Amino acid sequence: MANVFREDNFIKLCDKVIRIDSRLRQVTNAFGYPPFWHRPPTFETLILTILEQQVSLAAAAAAYNKLEIKTGKVTPENILCLTGQELSECYFSRQKIIYARHLASEIVNGNLNLKILNTKSAIEIRNELTKIKGIGDWTVDTYLLMSLHHADIFPVGDLATVKSMKELNLVKPDSSKEELISYMKHFSPYRSIATYLLWHSYIRKRGLKL
Repeated sequence: MANVFREDNFIKLCDKVIRIDSRLRQVTNAFGYPPFWHRPPTFETLILTILEQQVSLAAAAAAYNKLEIKTGKVTPENILCLTGQELSECYFSRQKIIYARHLASEIVNGNLNLKILNTKSAIEIRNELTKIKGIGDWTVDTYLLMSLHHADIFPVGDLATVKSMKELNLVKPDSSKEELISYMKHFSPYRSIATYLLWHSYIRKRGLKL
């Protein structure tokens, strides 16, 4: 069974991570503990995460809200019923139209069953989801972190996480990808908790909402 974190042990794990590197205490001193961010492990969440690729959270939320209004409910079947023009009116880019339709088709065709997928290991989930066009490691990391709460995930491709690491002087400004990965290994098997603290710092400093 996957090593997961839960709402009832989240604060305790935050303290555990802070003891590993006390510099993270500056986050909780300034902003308190991070929220226990959670998104349902569903098709809708994967669509929202696809929309969040390489755009602001606000822009992705606007697109998703528009899609909800258009469909009534964001389901694979409803996505496939929409024309390209209708998806474009929901602020989907040409590429994201392709990605959303491909994901929806995989579920409708029975090639992807999220209820079964969600019970698998992080490696198995990553292998299955990244076979789908438009779903890369960043999307999988976000799903594992926020929907399934796997405890040992570091989204090295997430710009907010990396930016926060540098802002807090946890790593050098010119750190390589390998150096970032090496630093985060100190928190294993709770790298996800460190990531939540880093997100919290990034978000609160900028007045954003996640």
